[in-house]
Amino acid sequence: MTDQQPRTVRAAIASLEGSRIRQVAEANIGREDVIALWFGEPDLPTPDYIKRAAEAALADDQVFYAQNRGIPPLRETISEYSTGLIGRKIGTDRITVSASGMAGIMLVSQALVDNGDNVVIVGPLWPNCAGTVEVMGGEVRHVSLRPDETGRWRLDMNDVVDACDERTRAIYVNSPGNPTGWVMERDEQIEMLTVARERGIYVISDEVYVRLIYDRPRAPSFLDVAEDDDRVVVVNSFSKSWSMTGWRLGWLTHPPDLGPVFSKLNEFNVASPTTFVQHAGVVAMRDGEPFVAEMVERYRRNRDLVFQRLAAMPRVTLARPEGAFYAFFTVDGLTDSVAYAKQLIAETGVGMAPGRAFGEAGEGWLRLCFAADASTLSAALDRLEPAFS
Repeated sequence: MTDQQPRTVRAAIASLEGSRIRQVAEANIGREDVIALWFGEPDLPTPDYIKRAAEAALADDQVFYAQNRGIPPLRETISEYSTGLIGRKIGTDRITVSASGMAGIMLVSQALVDNGDNVVIVGPLWPNCAGTVEVMGGEVRHVSLRPDETGRWRLDMNDVVDACDERTRAIYVNSPGNPTGWVMERDEQIEMLTVARERGIYVISDEVYVRLIYDRPRAPSFLDVAEDDDRVVVVNSFSKSWSMTGWRLGWLTHPPDLGPVFSKLNEFNVASPTTFVQHAGVVAMRDGEPFVAEMVERYRRNRDLVFQRLAAMPRVTLARPEGAFYAFFTVDGLTDSVAYAKQLIAETGVGMAPGRAFGEAGEGWLRLCFAADASTLSAALDRLEPAFS
């Protein structure tokens, strides 16, 4: 007999922090007086044409196991969509379908990160991305965007270089960014890709908001600058552009030699993404351009409304978001964003995400999701104005 207690779960799992966004939200979900702007998802339901495609696939008995990397019609559709969007051939040998963008990020960490490796992550950033590295026993090295003299978020590539060493496996970047709305320009992508090539490491580019940008048809993509065999993995999702968050469907664009790797990992994680959902994804992507354009215009109006109102409040500092659908702002005197977010709910009934949820670089900030109808946003801003004046 021994007094030693049996180990229950791996230390890397036991030490994972829970979501601070949910920490704030779950204590208040169900309150009818709360205007909930804390989660990052479209408020509009999935368009009917996508729902009908899923219904048709179910009626056609598309309910069995599918190929690990996705059904051929969806991989071909993603290839055609990507080729048209980027303007250069993106072959099906570079496409793996995943059970959500988040699942895709987990697949990448499973493929690349070993115990003791590190990944350099540009933040503030949605925390689940760093969590996948920690699950694999890796170390997260944070590099912070910083506001410049105009308030716009900027990345100093020297900070990225300084964070890399011989155990660095990848640099992770999200553009357009959640929560900042920052957009990485093409010259910055070339500079980062050059660093990655010199060091033999990967770039993991989270581009789930690539269509949600307000001054051009799409955001710059690493697919614009990378060669087919470059160590670049681009993560994308159906969740944001096609309002399909609950469907759990995404995809990876990667060097051809990673295809068999992701096939095996999908097998061990989910076998394959849900078959009838994949058939709906074909129709979403093939017929969805009018809906995407409508969403972008709706968010543009919301972005302008929220920015103008918040910028006029004396205690608020923020930059105009360039992409995605978030306002990330600070308030004079804000130090503990979790406590302040809870205080605001109690005092105003407006729920927002605390900046600390996005890493240490986000502390002192709040995130407001403006993927909502204008009347809801106006009501929330009316409530917040006395607190921020």
